[in-house]
Amino acid sequence: MGIFDFIKPKKNTAETAKNRLQIIIAQERAQRGGPDYLPLLRRELLEVIKKYVNIDAGAIRVDLVKHGSQDVLDISVSLPEHDDPA
Repeated sequence: MGIFDFIKPKKNTAETAKNRLQIIIAQERAQRGGPDYLPLLRRELLEVIKKYVNIDAGAIRVDLVKHGSQDVLDISVSLPEHDDPA
């Protein structure tokens, strides 16, 4: 919990759900035209990473990028910051 968490008001659940839905819709639009396995790959990656780190679904991004004549799988995972080294 940061110092500014006390100052800014908490979002209500309806607003949080709306924001999450907007993220999901944007991701679905970005994935159209891509291979069918990308959403499944993203879900499976999320399940594996959740075994070790507490992250939400929006923390993983899986894209197929063209580099010349080759398709490259671009995977980005935003991990939470830890205050104490383990």
